[in-house]
Amino acid sequence: MINLKKIPPVDEILLHEQVQALAETFKRDYIVNLLRAVMDDIREELRSREEEIEREVIKEDILQRLHLRIEQSGQGTLQKVINGTGVVLHTNLGRAPLGDRALQYMSAMAANYNNLEMDLTQGERGSRYDHVEEILTRLTGAEAGLVVNNNAAAVLLGLNTLARNREVIVSRGQLVEIGGAFRIPEVMKLSGARLVEVGTTNKTYINDFAGAITDETALLFAAHTSNYKIIGFSEEVKLDDMVKLGAERSIPVMQDLGSGILCDMGDWGLKDEPSVQECVASGIDITTFSGDKLLGGPQAGIIVGRKKYIDAMKSNQLTRALRVDKLTISALEATLLEYLEGNPMEKIPVIRMLCISPEELRQKALEIRTRLERSIGSSPAIASLALVDLEDMVGGGAYPTYKIPGYGIDIAFTGKMLEKVAKELRLGNPALLTRKQDDKMRISVRTLLEGDAGLLVDLISGALKRQEE
Repeated sequence: MINLKKIPPVDEILLHEQVQALAETFKRDYIVNLLRAVMDDIREELRSREEEIEREVIKEDILQRLHLRIEQSGQGTLQKVINGTGVVLHTNLGRAPLGDRALQYMSAMAANYNNLEMDLTQGERGSRYDHVEEILTRLTGAEAGLVVNNNAAAVLLGLNTLARNREVIVSRGQLVEIGGAFRIPEVMKLSGARLVEVGTTNKTYINDFAGAITDETALLFAAHTSNYKIIGFSEEVKLDDMVKLGAERSIPVMQDLGSGILCDMGDWGLKDEPSVQECVASGIDITTFSGDKLLGGPQAGIIVGRKKYIDAMKSNQLTRALRVDKLTISALEATLLEYLEGNPMEKIPVIRMLCISPEELRQKALEIRTRLERSIGSSPAIASLALVDLEDMVGGGAYPTYKIPGYGIDIAFTGKMLEKVAKELRLGNPALLTRKQDDKMRISVRTLLEGDAGLLVDLISGALKRQEE
């Protein structure tokens, strides 16, 4: 506790020449607030320090931390993270990185006025949804399309528009929870629809749906279980059968597809996810899916289907609360154009990562291992550097049981250096996230973007050097 008495007062720090120099750029109140926060942190740390610390040392620590706080506060809290985990659609890391076309288009629309809601041909107000609706219909074969801010919003809007104060029939085996406590039953309740559960957890038949239909039934609902699978003694109603039943009883059918695929990735082993085109071709009335998952675009909820239902959603007052802005529309339009032109495998980062050849991954891993050997291989803190076969994941609630064969590097450290280096890499800017496997640091190369490889080597080398000092 003796160290607490050595903490300089705020006024003394404010008079220091370094702080006076900061005052020429930043407002005094701003500096004072950051300084008080720094001193609170130091005061809390010194309470548990038993060894005596010189007053000047404490003062210098305060000044250094103040400079760091000011530097960090001007950068914002979002930062670049290098994804070495091998999880392609990592929800915690922002899911799909955008392609060059989307980035350039979004930047141009953000920096200028644009025709977001202006029909330049007619010289009158237009609809923001027109910019993507035509592309969506051409790509999917649907009659109409609409975009809202995420897929949960798309489901909510569809249910509220088509089934408010009426019944929606859904299989018990599809009452899913998606990440972040997004639960189908809760969304239905919020939408105003009344949930009618049929079947059992593992088996539901079309007769269960047919037997539950009443005069209050407004919608038959299917949720694609994209984040888990029931294996074994199980059965689900085929979409074609549900569509047939809906047509016979004049009841629309809606499907929450989750991750929407617009291209065939069967040659790369990704065969189990139904494509948006297949769902539309089945005759289903409404399909919803995400823009920032397997589509590889920005966060968005995409709705395609029959024009009369889409038009009804456009007229719903809820649509305004859920609408997307010019940045989302421009990024999505640019992403969809890559599909329209037939370039998703080369131009969309997520599709590229999922379809990259094993030979290319192995070569990339070899190059990084060689660079690491040159940089840190002689360090006494390194026990081994090895090229390894590994299994990557799609992530983002898609292909839950499918592992993608890949390559990476295992770094074995001596002592407790693994935890220390991993923490420093996580706290760096840019941050580097890796896996921990068998007491080794494992780096998957599949999820490394252009320029990440060299940066990764520098970050590991720098972190190790600082820990050895």
